[in-house]
Amino acid sequence: MPHDSKLVGHSDADVLLHAVTDALLGAAALPNIGRMFPDTDEANRGRDSADMLAAAAQKVLEANYRLVNLDCVVHAQRPKLADYEDAIRHRIAGILKVSPFQIGLKAKTGEGVGPVGCEEVIEARCIALLESTGDA
Repeated sequence: MPHDSKLVGHSDADVLLHAVTDALLGAAALPNIGRMFPDTDEANRGRDSADMLAAAAQKVLEANYRLVNLDCVVHAQRPKLADYEDAIRHRIAGILKVSPFQIGLKAKTGEGVGPVGCEEVIEARCIALLESTGDA
């Protein structure tokens, strides 16, 4: 989506995909994204967050879990994400190889207040519901 600013991070700084990755790993009681893809490893500099999410999703499957659903909230003053929610849901579903109907996404602003409202940060929070597929 067009915007006059960019996020800064060790990888590609995709806030939402990082939150989804951590939600999946946490729900399966696996190590977090920082342990799986440490910023001390130069191989992770500029790394595509979609690749990290796909690798984490594979670890979740190997731990005998499958995704039931995912609920995400993105807090960003700008860019306005409402027009992109469906495309984002479909992109995440594609990475995870699930139905977009299993992915919930809400975009919120900071209404001009705090770090989100002052456009200093973008935050994302996600909750993943997993189901055991065998001996976990």
